[in-house]
Amino acid sequence: MKKIITTVLIIVASLAVIGYILTSNKAENKAKTDIVAEKNATVSVKVAPVKTEEIVLDFVANGSFEPIQELTFCAEKSGKVISVLVKEGDYVSVGQTLATVRGDVIDVNAQTANAVYQNSKSDYARYENAFKSGGVTKQQLDQAKLALTNAEANLKQARINVGDTRIKAPIKGFINKRYIEPGSILTGMPATSLFDIVNVSKLKLNVTVDESQVASLKKGNTVNVTSSVFPDKTFSGKITFVAAKADATLNFPVEIEIANNSDNSLKAGMYGTANFGSKQKKLLKVVPRNAFVGSVSANEVFVVENGTAKLKKVTAGRILGDQVEIVDGLDEGDTVIITGQINLQNGNAVEIIK
Repeated sequence: MKKIITTVLIIVASLAVIGYILTSNKAENKAKTDIVAEKNATVSVKVAPVKTEEIVLDFVANGSFEPIQELTFCAEKSGKVISVLVKEGDYVSVGQTLATVRGDVIDVNAQTANAVYQNSKSDYARYENAFKSGGVTKQQLDQAKLALTNAEANLKQARINVGDTRIKAPIKGFINKRYIEPGSILTGMPATSLFDIVNVSKLKLNVTVDESQVASLKKGNTVNVTSSVFPDKTFSGKITFVAAKADATLNFPVEIEIANNSDNSLKAGMYGTANFGSKQKKLLKVVPRNAFVGSVSANEVFVVENGTAKLKKVTAGRILGDQVEIVDGLDEGDTVIITGQINLQNGNAVEIIK
C-alpha cells in the first residue's frame, strides 16, 4: 500500500513539473511573439523636412503644336474633274490652280451671256438716242436699261462659273490630303471635299497655366519653346492669346505662336514645351512632390509626430518641378513622409530609415 502511494505522489509531482515547464514556455513564446508583432507593426519610411526656400518662379507648360492655318475646302459647283495638278505633300501658294473641272458647257453659257450683254448694250444706246428725239417713251428706255443690267449680271455670273472650273488654293501650305482624282464627280449639295491644306510656316502651341502663373503672362511676351523631337533646338515664340476666363479645370488657356525654321522641321501634332522665364525669386514654404498621398490635388500628407504617422490636410500652391508650395497646413520644420505611404494608415508607428 505504501508503495502505491509513493508511486502516485511521484506521478503527480512529475505532472506538476511538466505543467510548470509548459506554462513557462508558453509565456516565453507569447512574449517573443508580442515583440515580433510590435516590430512588424512599425512601418519603415523616409522623411524630409518642410523648408522655406528662395524659389525661382520659372515654370514650364506642355502642349501640342497646331498649324497656323488649316483648311478642308469643298467644291462650290457640280462638275466632272478633268485633271488634278497637285499631289499630297506638295507646297501650294494662294491662287495656285490645283485642279480643273469640265467647262465646255460653262464656256458656251459664258459666250451666250456675253452676246446677250453686247446686244442689250447696243439696244440701250439706240433707245437712249431715240428718247432724246421723242422716238421712244421713258418707260421703253427704262425697260432697255433693266435688260442691260440683267444681261451684265448674267455675264458676271457666267465669268465666275468659268473661273470655278479652275479650282484654286485659298491659302498657302502643304497638301495634307487629296480627296479627288481625274474623273471624280463634284457635287455642291452635299459639297464634295477636295483637299486638306495645312500651313506650318508658323505654328501655335496651346498650353494651360494655373492662376498663380497666368498673372505674369501678357500678350506679346516672348517664350522659349522646345520639342521632345529636337531637344537640342530652341524656338522663339510669342504669346498671342491669354484667356480672360479659366476653363473647367480652373486653368487658363494660353496660345503661343512659333515661327518654323526654313525646312519646316516642326510638324503639327508634335509635343512642345513652353519655358516661361519670370526672372523672379520668392521665399516659399515647400515640400517634396512625392510627399503627397496620391496626387498633389488630394492635398494630403503624412507627418511624423512622436514616432507615429499623422495624416494631415494641407493646401498646396504652385508645383515647382519636384517641389510643391505649401500655402497652409504645415509649419517649417515639420517632418513629412516621402516614401512608404502606401503601407501607412493614420496612427501607424514608423521607423525612419536613411
